[in-house]
Amino acid sequence: MQVNFFTKGADCLVAKISGELDHHAAEKIRNETDTRIIRGRVRNLIFDFTDLNFMDSSGIGVVIGRYKLIRSCGGNIAIVTGNAGVNKLLTMSGIPGIIKIYPSLLDVPDVI
Repeated sequence: MQVNFFTKGADCLVAKISGELDHHAAEKIRNETDTRIIRGRVRNLIFDFTDLNFMDSSGIGVVIGRYKLIRSCGGNIAIVTGNAGVNKLLTMSGIPGIIKIYPSLLDVPDVI
């Protein structure tokens, strides 16, 4: 698992996660993302899962926890993914009902 962070616009953090997002990687991603959100005064967050091979329920926990944090700051969150398995897990968990999912980073509007 690898996570790279970069900004999109003035107040949007992108967390590009590759490899596997399972219980082994969840805590690291959670801690690193929270630190960057709090220190960077980030308002919006995009999880870029385009290079993610696998995600389990721990990954859903990471997404929901960051969703709550970002929403408490008055921001929004989006997910980018093209992996069928990851899409299936997100759909089964009900994530698309609360977080918009896009096929590519270019499809995410500047104001999410």
